[in-house]
Amino acid sequence: MDAATLPVRSLVLWFADWPVTALALDGPDPLNPQRPIAVVENNAVIACSAAARAEGVRRGQRRRDAQARCPRLVIVPSDATRDYRAFSPVVAGLEERAPGVQIIRPGLCALRVRGPARYYGGEREAAMTLMAALRDRGVAQKGMGGVRAGIADGPFTAEQAARLAGEHDPVCIVAEGESAAFLAPLPVAVLGVASDLSVSAATSNGRGRARTPARTEAKSDLVSLLARLGVHTLGQFAAMSDERVRERFGDRGVRLHALAGGRDSRTIEPRVPPPELQREVAFEPPLDIAEQVAFGIRVAVDEFIAGIGAVDLVCTELRVELVGDRGERSERVWLHPTSFDAAAVVDRVRWQLGEDDGRMRSGVALVRISPEAVDAAHHHRPAIFGSGPEERVHHALSRVQAMLGHQGVLTPEVGGGRWLAERQVLVPWGDRAVVAKERARPWPGSLPDPLPTTVFSAQEAVDVASLGGFAVDVDDRGMLSAVPARFTHGGRTRAIVEWAGPWPVIERGWDAARARRAHRFQIVDADGVAWLLVCDHGAWLAEARYD
Repeated sequence: MDAATLPVRSLVLWFADWPVTALALDGPDPLNPQRPIAVVENNAVIACSAAARAEGVRRGQRRRDAQARCPRLVIVPSDATRDYRAFSPVVAGLEERAPGVQIIRPGLCALRVRGPARYYGGEREAAMTLMAALRDRGVAQKGMGGVRAGIADGPFTAEQAARLAGEHDPVCIVAEGESAAFLAPLPVAVLGVASDLSVSAATSNGRGRARTPARTEAKSDLVSLLARLGVHTLGQFAAMSDERVRERFGDRGVRLHALAGGRDSRTIEPRVPPPELQREVAFEPPLDIAEQVAFGIRVAVDEFIAGIGAVDLVCTELRVELVGDRGERSERVWLHPTSFDAAAVVDRVRWQLGEDDGRMRSGVALVRISPEAVDAAHHHRPAIFGSGPEERVHHALSRVQAMLGHQGVLTPEVGGGRWLAERQVLVPWGDRAVVAKERARPWPGSLPDPLPTTVFSAQEAVDVASLGGFAVDVDDRGMLSAVPARFTHGGRTRAIVEWAGPWPVIERGWDAARARRAHRFQIVDADGVAWLLVCDHGAWLAEARYD
């Protein structure tokens, strides 16, 4: 084996059940890792807390089996974005002690151990120093999965060593040249979860990329085939000749055959840390007036926009954090129809101060702005022949919104629900529509197309009567007490020339306090105007009008 293919002496840090740890580290309302928690993907458990494991929950279990073993189990869906977001500051902390960390996937990272070992006085000392730094950051607190370190020739062997490290001795070191002997008794199943350390461009930039399902499935197929052939350990697989392995399993088998024999020639390519794009401004003394805060952050905002532009990016989602003098916080993510400029960022800070719902009870001591989402700058450059109508509309609406405030320009969105008024959702210009009821869900009793053009924001009271002047009602079986002949709306009585209905609308029949049972009618008055009326236990209401 020449020097170019010799395994690199590597240190791998493995964070057991990282998705559970990410839940405890990420978000404004993190979960307590001491509770029984299971992270589920494709209806199977991929990670669980120590409390859940103590009650019989294991990785790979089906969701219902895990819940049967632990009825109070908290089920959380997997979220790769959350895992990466929580892991990024952990890696940044490691890079303060030992630069050159490669993110394999959230919860698993590697680095060359030679430099840190020389600096800290040995391989074990280097690993213990890094793990102490993690404990200082709160990563290895009680209830979390814990951190294990493995040191060996090549990242694959180092990963297996980290997984075999114990709680009392979390560092497992495989002596130089002993990788084959260390791996020999391990089952071939470890090849099915062998991490692919071929770093993509995304990984090199610190964002990472998860293992592709097709590659993982292919490895699992090969492992199951080896088991059927009677090859159960890595030592047995490594004893096979290279020619027979290539003939039977192809290039992929040759690669795994080299790993089984401790011949891991993959290099560790450290990530390139992303540029520091966030800016913050501290005020001493704290400021109470929004305009003063907006004026005080203008220079930092200009630097923020210039810093993003320097790396050919634009900010499409902005996170604004406000910290009060008494420690209270106001945090919000703002969206923009295209991309933020300096004026738009200042406007969002001012609007947030005006819409904080009393959370900021003292003066503003700190303002922090950071990009929540960015996009390539060339996607937002003007067209060669100037901007189109959409761009002109955007500039006009944004200008009006800057003068009137965040709620000054609203755009309509269609939500879900049975009643027309609750389906109308007004969203501030540039914001993402957040609807209480999803439109895609089935809504039995909702009105089919074509829908009325005029929908009253609040249903208006009307009186419906028969030819004899008697009030018209609908009984529990949907039968009319009389034929509707006229109705009164807004002080004006209109004759009914045509009508259709009733169509029942039944809501929350299982809850006596919130249950509602009403009937819809479509009527046409003598002027040819169509109306949508609702009869709710004898009370008639106008819901909409067909113009």
